[in-house]
Amino acid sequence: MAEIEIKNLHKSFGDFIAVKNSNLVIENKEFFVLLGPSGCGKTTTLRMIAGLELPTSGNIYLDKEDVSYLRASQRDIAFVFQLFALYPHLNVKNNLSFPLKMQKFSKKDINTRVLEAAKLLRIDHLLKSKVSSLAGGDRQRVALGRALVRRPKAFLMDEPLGTLDAEFRELMCLELRKLHDDIDATTVYVTHDQQEAMSMADRIAVMNEGEILQADSPNIIYNKPKTKFVANFIGSPGMNFIPVNEKISPNQSSVNISETTLPIPFQRGASSSDQNFLGVRPENLKLVSENGIKGNIFGVEYLGSRKILTIETSLGNIKIRVDSDTNVKINEQVQFNTLNNNQIIFDGSTDKAIASEFMT
Repeated sequence: MAEIEIKNLHKSFGDFIAVKNSNLVIENKEFFVLLGPSGCGKTTTLRMIAGLELPTSGNIYLDKEDVSYLRASQRDIAFVFQLFALYPHLNVKNNLSFPLKMQKFSKKDINTRVLEAAKLLRIDHLLKSKVSSLAGGDRQRVALGRALVRRPKAFLMDEPLGTLDAEFRELMCLELRKLHDDIDATTVYVTHDQQEAMSMADRIAVMNEGEILQADSPNIIYNKPKTKFVANFIGSPGMNFIPVNEKISPNQSSVNISETTLPIPFQRGASSSDQNFLGVRPENLKLVSENGIKGNIFGVEYLGSRKILTIETSLGNIKIRVDSDTNVKINEQVQFNTLNNNQIIFDGSTDKAIASEFMT
């Protein structure tokens, strides 16, 4: 078992607060991703779990044991760095065996574990090759293998695919997830790339300015974001935010925007402000011939079977995803409306989602 729990975890560097009183439980065998922009606190959180940084306050539990102030070597956790941290003058076999030699494993056990890891990662044919001669993807496999041979309770990975090109990165995402499933590991993975997060994670924690804003499955994170930041950060493009100049009341099922009435999910909560936002994904809007919000086509982005239209309106630029055969031109005047009831009202004062029928 390798459950990881953090309670009220806080880290300050002088006056700068890197992580703010975070609480999180990472389940045994879960592939968990810490996601957010640069400087949001995700790597600092990972380093505290690993024992490479000590918390200012709060606690870290590994299998219910408080490891908050134990050294990294005492935590039975393997860390995979972005820049591989390999020994370029050694061959692959010696890189893989190094952590086992430091732990004084027998030569027989070292050879067995190294060969098992190499076969699993499909680098057994490279065991005699110098690391300095390998391509980036193979170096990453060696870095993973060096963590794997230890058979730790958990794997911590800090943007391990960040130096790879797009094609290798996509392939390695699939391989990392398969590796995780094959070895029944608990994996905590840090990235700023939402595509990596959405393709691999069982759950994602979105962070910003040291705070965990939401921790949920990729589906919930995308479709039911709890804050405007999460809604905008997740998705390409992110969610549209249409201003709503009225107070939202319980039981409300529509809003008036730009002389148009738009249906919204049945509201279970109320806003604290009369300046709010209707959040709607580009795929949940549609072009209409009448009774819609008016605007002009500002941009057209072709994405194979789909197009992303940018519509310039008095409410700001709005993005809509349409079929690629939709015939529109730059500067053409169009109207749009909602396609379904999958919208979210965000409170203008707090930027948090208001409870609705859709959000439950």
